[in-house]
Amino acid sequence: MTTLVHGTDTLTRDALTVLQPGFVGTTAPDWLLRRIGEGLSSVGLFGRNIVSPEQLTALTAQLRAERDDVLVAIDEEGGDVTRLEVKQGSSFPGNYALGSVDDVELTRAVARELGRRLAACGVDLNWAPSADVNSNAENPVIGVRSFGPDPDLVARHTVAYVDGLQGVGVAACTKHFPGHGDTNVDSHDALPRIDVDLATLHARELVPFRAAVAAGTKAVMSAHILLSALDPHRPATLSPQILTGLLRQELGFEGLIVTDGMEMQAVAATYGIERGSVLAIAAGADAICVGGGLCDEDTVLQLRDALVTAVRTGELPEERLADAAARVRALAAWTQAHRARGAESVSGAAVQEGTAPGTDIGLVAARRALKVTRGKQPHTPVSSAPYVASFTPVANFAVGDETPWGIAAELERLLPGTETGSYADSSVDALLAAAGERRIVAVVRDVHRHAWMTEALDALVAARPDTVVVEMGLNEAEPRGALHIATHGAARVCGRAAAEAVVGTGA
Repeated sequence: MTTLVHGTDTLTRDALTVLQPGFVGTTAPDWLLRRIGEGLSSVGLFGRNIVSPEQLTALTAQLRAERDDVLVAIDEEGGDVTRLEVKQGSSFPGNYALGSVDDVELTRAVARELGRRLAACGVDLNWAPSADVNSNAENPVIGVRSFGPDPDLVARHTVAYVDGLQGVGVAACTKHFPGHGDTNVDSHDALPRIDVDLATLHARELVPFRAAVAAGTKAVMSAHILLSALDPHRPATLSPQILTGLLRQELGFEGLIVTDGMEMQAVAATYGIERGSVLAIAAGADAICVGGGLCDEDTVLQLRDALVTAVRTGELPEERLADAAARVRALAAWTQAHRARGAESVSGAAVQEGTAPGTDIGLVAARRALKVTRGKQPHTPVSSAPYVASFTPVANFAVGDETPWGIAAELERLLPGTETGSYADSSVDALLAAAGERRIVAVVRDVHRHAWMTEALDALVAARPDTVVVEMGLNEAEPRGALHIATHGAARVCGRAAAEAVVGTGA
């Protein structure tokens, strides 16, 4: 580590202000508190930082004891991507489920309740919602995180989600600008490209973002994707044409532009996080998100020093850095004002085991999102403990592999003695042997993207026609089984709703 600057001069404070780092642990480490005192204005939270609402509330209070206007951010989309309930699964269905219901008031209510829980715990910036139009069903990283493939549907639900969050004082960060839906590469792993013309981008990708800007989203997160029609050389996060020309000037966005994680390979593999961060601020970004993978003090100091050095060498205009820092502080002031006004109304909203007191809006939404299709074989509800066969694909980085999914736990609650097994290849011999005479419930996720899963499911249904199939990803494949249940997401409440349908007690 090389430290090039000392003290708390304006330039150093501005460089710290634009960083949104993460850390390890469920309490704030000393180095983080020290840097907050020196000017760090934002902290990002991940699943590793959270064990309960009470602990999270204590953590955010610890951060604000150091500085009352610090922005506490989180990646809490609900659905498959949850940090609040990383070990249990979310109490709220994700975007795909909400889009499938297509009731904007339901979406607004879900976002409002999620925002109320965040606000009660002291979190005031949510890196959500995803406004990506999932036009490519092979997309490995967006999928159920999108409201769907129709730009207008995505736009109206993005607006409702922004309204819901911001109505309770939690700033929304609409992502991933200018749209990550038409990709078949995960930007955590490599640089995706979208090679469509400008007319398509304006008619598809940009529609939800225009709507979000018009609705007053407080922040927008950039995508690490190359859109050749807009900038053939640099990913959106590093592109002045996209961040300044398109988002600021053409769309008229005046809020905070946040980068996606700078340690993601789409940027880091080519530019490195230090150079990438300098280029991002120069391009028009205001806040550097880092901490999903790199979450230590050295990372913060390296990025701080890279920004200071870039200003001193003339590579980064000092005015651009100052403007970025001012936008961070403006958002912090907005959230601080909302906390002050809303402290009484959200007190006591931290909840036990999921859904907030007095509401089960997440479960209501999950039940409404179910699509149940009967097959050609006669179906009777499962009335005795079944065998649950989970066909398990590799989880993408955004979702992670810590969060449980499926319906086995919920079926066990309804039918004690339920057994389960996980499978990752096309053979079903072991599965059939393990199931014995029990009814089989096969749980899949994006079966249309996995040839081995398709082969296994077809063989299983051929051998056991009374199999119930539960699809918890994109509902793109033809229904299979005596009963086919599409949940439109793998949140815990989606599993509960599906389990109710399996046993015939769905509300």
